[in-house]
Amino acid sequence: MATQEKATVENAQLKDIISHAKEYGFVFSSSDIYDGLQAVYDYGQMGVELKNNIKNLWWKCMTQLNQNVVGLDAAIFMHPLVWKASGHVDSFNDPMIDNKDSKKRYRADVLIEDKAAQYEAEGRVEEAGALLAEMGKLLEDENLDGVRELIISEGIKCPISGTANWTDVRQFNLMFSTQVGSVAEESQTIYLRPETAQGIFVNFLNVQKTGRMKVPFGIAQIGKAFRNEIVARQFIFRMREFEQMEMQFFVRPGTEMEWYEKWKEARKAWHLAIGIPAESLRYHDHEKLAHYANAAVDIEYRFPFGFKEVEGIHSRTDFDLTQHQELSRKKMQYFDNDLNEEGKPYGNYIPYVIETSAGADRLFLMTLCNAYTEEEIVEGDSTKSRTFLKFHPALAPVKAAILPLTKKDGLPEKATEIFDSLKYDFNMIYEERDSIGKRYTRQDLIGTPFCIAVDHQTLEDNTVTVRDRDSREQVRMPISELHNYINKAVSFKSIFEKLA
Repeated sequence: MATQEKATVENAQLKDIISHAKEYGFVFSSSDIYDGLQAVYDYGQMGVELKNNIKNLWWKCMTQLNQNVVGLDAAIFMHPLVWKASGHVDSFNDPMIDNKDSKKRYRADVLIEDKAAQYEAEGRVEEAGALLAEMGKLLEDENLDGVRELIISEGIKCPISGTANWTDVRQFNLMFSTQVGSVAEESQTIYLRPETAQGIFVNFLNVQKTGRMKVPFGIAQIGKAFRNEIVARQFIFRMREFEQMEMQFFVRPGTEMEWYEKWKEARKAWHLAIGIPAESLRYHDHEKLAHYANAAVDIEYRFPFGFKEVEGIHSRTDFDLTQHQELSRKKMQYFDNDLNEEGKPYGNYIPYVIETSAGADRLFLMTLCNAYTEEEIVEGDSTKSRTFLKFHPALAPVKAAILPLTKKDGLPEKATEIFDSLKYDFNMIYEERDSIGKRYTRQDLIGTPFCIAVDHQTLEDNTVTVRDRDSREQVRMPISELHNYINKAVSFKSIFEKLA
């Protein structure tokens, strides 16, 4: 397929997924009745269930399957010196450039990356690599004038105005700030956290001492973070308000690379276990490392708009704890009495950290894109198309639907009885409107793994017909077997066993 034709197909697929997400209650634009707020989204009735299932699975896999990982829920508001120590106040910036004709603002590096992607799509791989390398060197040297000249020399134009009438490149801090205090003149500037990791670092010793934790151990957290992204695009992939799922794993200095490799493999295995195909995942090692890291890799998923990061694994060295120790003047050291058992002297040291950081919203989008399925069904001499969401049953928003065949003859009463017996353990839907075929289709479109039809035979022998979403096959079974049948398919246990 030609490059341009392929890009058109991919863009169309993303538009279909976005449309589907809104139409079936997964994702809405924030403040939709006021035409929305750019790069901010709300999760609908199906979306919140899917997102909660993803978060619950991640949480259990981190804390329940690993005895040396515990949880934390740190506040969004933190002392402003936290962000001074972490470097966010001084260096959490993006290089921005404005087009004078359209008055639109862009991230300079994104403009250049898009140009490199164009070269790569055209088969000009070496040129793409050279362009990215040149940009990386300019940004590393903080040569913003050079970045602007690179944009101009590459003929990069504003997609709105079609001109190259660019301003200078300037650094733009991504943190949202607000005021705390009842009186304006006594108020203090604080920030909405741009990441959740720092809440873990400042609580390192609190958790270690109260939990009697021994290195190596981890602290996991799920929480909101906020970044004033100027270039927010590709649906919920990049947002101003988002949710992170992070785990900071504290290790002895010198052992960090061993643990880095272990967590790198473990996290990719998790994505495979929830049904993401191996060919849709890849590692992307960082050539240019952040100032705090000595190794970093992204796990990327093949979205309709290309391979993009869904999770990062970083070896952060002892940078964060050291910075907080210096600025707070509070010791962040760990006393390792196990060293003596290994013939080494007891020692105080600041642990090194391995971080696994996944975006809950990006994993949601990955799961939705992976599940979105269109297929052709041959029925006799005719062919019709079918769209459904092929979620892993453990992640599906609704686990089963109870569907009485008619609204009379006692079928609704029997169906309600079955619904009530299962609703305490599974998220269920009861539906009796329209034909059974239309109801099957509606459940397919929200990804419900099982549809349970209650018919007249049910009243005679207490059996029901269970339809499988993916194969559309139907089996007859006693009502008494329904709980075990559904539970076996939707339990997290099947995923846990793959990770054991």
